[in-house]
Amino acid sequence: MVHTPQSDDSTSTTSAASLGIYLVARTKTEPLTHSHSLSKSTIVFSRSGGGIIVTGIITMSGTSSGSLWLAANPSKRWGELFFLFYTPFWLTLSLGIVVPYKLYETFTELEYLLLALVSALPAFLIPMLLVGKADRSLPWKDRYWVKASLFFFPANLWIIIFSYVGNYFWTHYFFKVLGASYTFPSWKMNNVPHTTFFMTHACFLFYHVASNITLRRLRHSISGLPDSLRWSFEAAWILALSYFIAYLETVAIANFPYYEFVDRSAMYKVGCLFYAIYFIVSFPMFFRMGEKPSDEWDLSRVAVDALGAAMLVTIILDLWRLFLGPIVPLPEGQNCLQSGLPWFSR
Repeated sequence: MVHTPQSDDSTSTTSAASLGIYLVARTKTEPLTHSHSLSKSTIVFSRSGGGIIVTGIITMSGTSSGSLWLAANPSKRWGELFFLFYTPFWLTLSLGIVVPYKLYETFTELEYLLLALVSALPAFLIPMLLVGKADRSLPWKDRYWVKASLFFFPANLWIIIFSYVGNYFWTHYFFKVLGASYTFPSWKMNNVPHTTFFMTHACFLFYHVASNITLRRLRHSISGLPDSLRWSFEAAWILALSYFIAYLETVAIANFPYYEFVDRSAMYKVGCLFYAIYFIVSFPMFFRMGEKPSDEWDLSRVAVDALGAAMLVTIILDLWRLFLGPIVPLPEGQNCLQSGLPWFSR
């Protein structure tokens, strides 16, 4: 297979370093221009003045990868970049304006809901209006941002499902195991504020895209190691990142007085590990979606995958409730270790 050489200095430098011995060994025997497949990518090089010049990397889908951090799938790459660039908007609004200036003190149920809607809805509306180049030829159901948002509409679909289950069911583990409570005015469903459903969607999109990018870069870095070591490095990174994200969120909202904990110190030390269980399961599962261009992810598969991840998290959280119990003393009349499930009990 012969490719027209591409000019990409940064890619060429990286490729030349990793393939130096391989290329030098073939300097005298290879024709002028060739390509060799390596780690699911095609290395394109040519001979010039007796030496070998790496002229590009073409992924198996035929698209220039360009970065070890970004996805080879053009739709996924556009979706991830959009979610990253969109994140400062809602972060600045909530943590840079509303919380520091204590605007929430005048908020009623309506204002809290509007804040959450303004934070979450652009993740759906903007990609509909500003269609990325990679998505223009794709039907809406095949676009990554759709899938991601719903395990996240696929990204949006995945996250919608996962974050909905997290709010509707897992919030009650925060109440019964971690001693958390919401005291701000809000319309509620299953005793969980509507506001948190939408805010969680925006947060989880950011967390999972950040995980995708770092996990992808890690996999490139350790691709030459034995399988057992690669699994160990990935597991350690997912565990560390999950705990860091859980801790960072807990600290970030510490100045909001209407999300309370019985013992905030215990929440920082142990409760964040409980919260990290969400991401220990979801980060590697979400990463798989659309990562291989040849691997089809229709919306039904996205939904099943998100529900599977949510069920696994639910099982682990309930095992913690039953065998480890709460991290703080509960008010009289509340028994974390009672039979049944926490969202059934009063």
